[in-house]
Amino acid sequence: MLKYYVADAFADNIFEGNPAGVCILEQWISEEKMNKIAKENNLSETAFAVKEGDHYSLRWFTPDGEIDLCGHATLATAYILFRFYETDSNVIHFNTIMKNYHLIVTKKNDLYEMDFPTLIPEKYNLTELMIEALGAQPTEVLKTHRDLIFIFDSEDTVTTLKPDFAKLKEIPEGLSAFVTAKSDNYDFVARAFWPKININEDPVCGSMYCSLIPYWREKIGLDKMVARQVSERGGTVYCEYNGDRVKLSGKVALYSIGDICVDE
Repeated sequence: MLKYYVADAFADNIFEGNPAGVCILEQWISEEKMNKIAKENNLSETAFAVKEGDHYSLRWFTPDGEIDLCGHATLATAYILFRFYETDSNVIHFNTIMKNYHLIVTKKNDLYEMDFPTLIPEKYNLTELMIEALGAQPTEVLKTHRDLIFIFDSEDTVTTLKPDFAKLKEIPEGLSAFVTAKSDNYDFVARAFWPKININEDPVCGSMYCSLIPYWREKIGLDKMVARQVSERGGTVYCEYNGDRVKLSGKVALYSIGDICVDE
């Protein structure tokens, strides 16, 4: 039996934000089992964590395989640890497996603040396939080592965008496609599309803000910003720029506690 939790990250209440599966393990199980569990859970990410000394080692699996960085599942994992395992702690350190990132989560009243690496996006070329896939023409295209970012001049365009997910899969660059625009009610809004790993839209994508924070900080001149992910579920992300690190804060709501009936 494996203890299993589902928590909604970047959510004021359940059924908002982004649900993540969380398994806190005494020792690592096989990669094959982690892949199968994530596929069976069918959430955008299932996180697996093992305590090793003064930190937790952390891995994330989508239904389609392991991924190198995931914000909302880190937030959900930290929340579970603070609530059930590290009840006297206010800070949890994570070391990640694929990219060897060092991530820090701090409990601050009802907010959980993540300290993540800054990812600086670079300018990239717009293609006709990108326009066709998005269903609208962005004003700018950016790229990180993993993701494509499309800048729009209208919040309404981002909110109402209806991409052609089959065509998004055909774009050779980028594991994911992020879209963003300046906002009237928040500092900026964003959405995240991942059809290449069979997740058409991620309700709230924490790792996206590692690249959006430095971009919008340069554009609007603020080190602290409030962003809204305008997916169907929606979620609010409190953002802070700190040079080569960014801070992402949000609330978490516990949805379920259960057991996974597999041998450890």
